[in-house]
Amino acid sequence: MEINKYVLFADIAETKNFTRSGEKMGYTQPGVSHILKSMEQELGFPLFNRTRQGIELTANAEVLLPIIRRMLSINEQLEQTVASLNGLDIGHLTIASFASTSRMWLPKVLNRFQHQYPGIEVELLEGGTDEIINWVNNSIADFGLMSRRNTDELEWIHIADDPLIAVLPKDYVGENVSSFPITRMHQQPFIISAEGTDYDIHYALDDSGVVPNMKYSSKDDSAIVSMVSNNLGLSILPKLVVEGIDFDYLALPLDPPYSRELGVAYRASTALSPAARHFIDLLIEEID
Repeated sequence: MEINKYVLFADIAETKNFTRSGEKMGYTQPGVSHILKSMEQELGFPLFNRTRQGIELTANAEVLLPIIRRMLSINEQLEQTVASLNGLDIGHLTIASFASTSRMWLPKVLNRFQHQYPGIEVELLEGGTDEIINWVNNSIADFGLMSRRNTDELEWIHIADDPLIAVLPKDYVGENVSSFPITRMHQQPFIISAEGTDYDIHYALDDSGVVPNMKYSSKDDSAIVSMVSNNLGLSILPKLVVEGIDFDYLALPLDPPYSRELGVAYRASTALSPAARHFIDLLIEEID
């Protein structure tokens, strides 16, 4: 099928590996080479450069890549719509998500979705805010399950609010304390989520005028909680994150309260596919 050569090109651009992408699509190495050579002859320029570090896109191919990804996304929507009109349920759905929402929200929804639509293949990508926005904008993911902050250029569907929680060493405060003033974190040793992963925590600190003593940063929420439990500093994390982490630590609501708005972000220029719409409906139903 003609579209498959573009699927192959986009996958190689992602994996940077001819063999791995070819095997995924059932092509031999000579088959991959033949398809790429044919594309290059048709387009009039090379698509990949081979370097000591591996392969990389040529400048012209970099220009084409986002257009091809959008084309593939639209083709997927077309195939799903036709399948739905014919009473069939086939296709592919790629969801980008925070690790916390993947862990706490998605398993039940995925189970229901797969029972209702067994012919739809679901792929899950996990990352921080910047990664998810990039995947959605570049048509790598159909939608992102994430915080609303920094998503102004995307369409938004609200799902739920998730309170931010003070994460403290076990004996940091006395008994019968029901909340923790965020101002007490000023100039204290602090462990922060890595840049680009969770802007809501940075916003809460900035909004309250708190300037902690930044000691460590990590993309791994479990690592942050582990460091707190070993008295390396204080932290702030979303409630949905700390609910799934089992270490010896204390979690208290912030005073004043802060929260992150969780929901679905998708490209304003592209309508959601039928599969994406069905999945989001199930997600809203499950969380409500």
